[in-house]
Amino acid sequence: MAAFNITPSHPSTFILMGIPGLEAAHIWISIPFSMVYIIGLLGNFTILFVVGKEQTLHKPMYLLLCILALTDISTSTSIMPKALCIFLFDLKNITVGGCLTQMFFLHAVSILHSAILVTMAFDRYVAICNPLRYATIVTNARIAKLGLVGLIRAVLLILPMPLLLSRLPFCANHIIPHTYCEHIAVAKMSCGDITVNRIYGLVLAFVVIGLDLTLITLSYGLIIRAVLRIVSKEAHQKALNTCTAHICVMMMSYPPGLFSTLSHRFSQGISPQVHIILSNLYFLIPPMLNPIIYGVKTKELRDKVGKYTCRR
Repeated sequence: MAAFNITPSHPSTFILMGIPGLEAAHIWISIPFSMVYIIGLLGNFTILFVVGKEQTLHKPMYLLLCILALTDISTSTSIMPKALCIFLFDLKNITVGGCLTQMFFLHAVSILHSAILVTMAFDRYVAICNPLRYATIVTNARIAKLGLVGLIRAVLLILPMPLLLSRLPFCANHIIPHTYCEHIAVAKMSCGDITVNRIYGLVLAFVVIGLDLTLITLSYGLIIRAVLRIVSKEAHQKALNTCTAHICVMMMSYPPGLFSTLSHRFSQGISPQVHIILSNLYFLIPPMLNPIIYGVKTKELRDKVGKYTCRR
C-alpha cells in the first residue's frame, strides 16, 4: 500500500488498543481466540488437502468449498496474528500502510466470501432444478471464472476505502480502540469531514449484501418450487439435504456481518468491550464451523476425510 498518497498530516503509525478496559484480561482472552483460530485453520486446510489429493473430488462443488476455505483462512488470518500480538506481547503499533492494507484485505475478502455464497446457491439451483444439464452448465472452468469475477468485484469496490482514508487529515489522537483496522474506526480519528467515508461504507454494505441476498433468495425460491413438485418423499428429502449446509453457512455469515457493519456506525447502546469481542468472533467462528458443517453434511467429503484421519 506504499503507493497511497500519505500526506504530512498523517501519523507514521496507529495504535491498536485491543479491547480497552480489559487489558488485564488480554492474556486470558487470547486463549479461546487462538484455539478457535487454530481449529479453523486445521479444518480449512484439511478440506484443501483432501480435495487436492482426491481425484474424485475434483468437481465444481468441491472447488467452491476450496475457494470458501481459502476465504475463511484469509479472513481470520487478516486479523488474528496482530490481535494475538496485542494480547500476548502488547505490540500495539501498526504502520499506516499496514493498517490500510489490513483494512483493504479484510473487507475485500468479506465481499469475495459473499460472492462465493451466491455461486454456491447457483450451483445448488442447477443441481436440483436442471440436474440433467448440471455437468455441462456447472464446470470447473466456469466456477473458476465466477470466482475471478467475484475477486475483481471485491477489489474494485473496496479500493476506494483506503484511497479515501489516505487523503484525510488525522488528529493528534492516533489510537484505534479495536484489535484491527476497521474502515469507520480509522475514519473516526480524522479531523476532516468523513461523511463520504460513512456513506460509501454504508451504501456498499447494503448494496453488496442486498444484491447477493436477493440472488440467493431467488435461487432458493426456484429450488423450493422445484422440490415441492417432487412426488417421492425420499427424493424430496435428498434434495433438501443438499442445501442444508449452504443455508447454515449463510445464516452464520449474513446476519452477524450486517450486525458488525451497523454496530461500527451505530454502537452507542453497545458496550465497547462487547462490540469488539463480537466483531472478532464474527471473523473467527464461521471459519471454524464452515468446514465442520460441510464435513458432516457432505457424505463424500466426510468419507474422504475419514480415510485420511483413520490412516493416521
